[in-house]
Amino acid sequence: MDHTSPRPARRLILQATALAAVPYALLPGPPAGARAPGPDHPPAEWRPASTANYTKGDRSAPRPVDRVIIHVTQTQYTNTLFVFANPRKKVSAHYVVRSADGHTSQCVRESDIAWHAGDWAHNTRSIGIEHEGWVDRPDYFTDVMYETSARLTAAVCARHGIPTDRAHIIGHHEVPGSDHTDPGPGWDWSRYIRLVNAV
Repeated sequence: MDHTSPRPARRLILQATALAAVPYALLPGPPAGARAPGPDHPPAEWRPASTANYTKGDRSAPRPVDRVIIHVTQTQYTNTLFVFANPRKKVSAHYVVRSADGHTSQCVRESDIAWHAGDWAHNTRSIGIEHEGWVDRPDYFTDVMYETSARLTAAVCARHGIPTDRAHIIGHHEVPGSDHTDPGPGWDWSRYIRLVNAV
């Protein structure tokens, strides 16, 4: 008994070869109206957090966004992105700003609820912005970080109708019940609010 497999027809081989040669540019793209992933804040890079680390949600009434919460990572920028992408960590923020050059990544859409405040009520009504550095090392709070973050905060406030004052732009330590100390005593709030309002 012959156990050899039949040889594929030459015509089928040629058809498969021709299909493989079709340029990717000629293949159909996403459906009309589909939204490609991208940041809400155009200067930012889209670096999504794991969907296990935030809540998809409607941020309109009765839960409008009315706060920006300023954080400090207590680790390096790349480590923060790694943590947010790890589904076991159960933490995220909307944005992360790098110390050296102000490069910004968006990890959670502003329409979704990042898990950053440690308090559900504040998570549902705020945008969280992480800044690379440590609370006891203010040298990480560079000029370019302040300036880039201030432009981001001003844009977030404009998008959501948030007043650009200290009652609405707060530190993580100001969330009721928080045991965090960030952004710490080295964060220059007067300078930061002045920069936000100068945008």
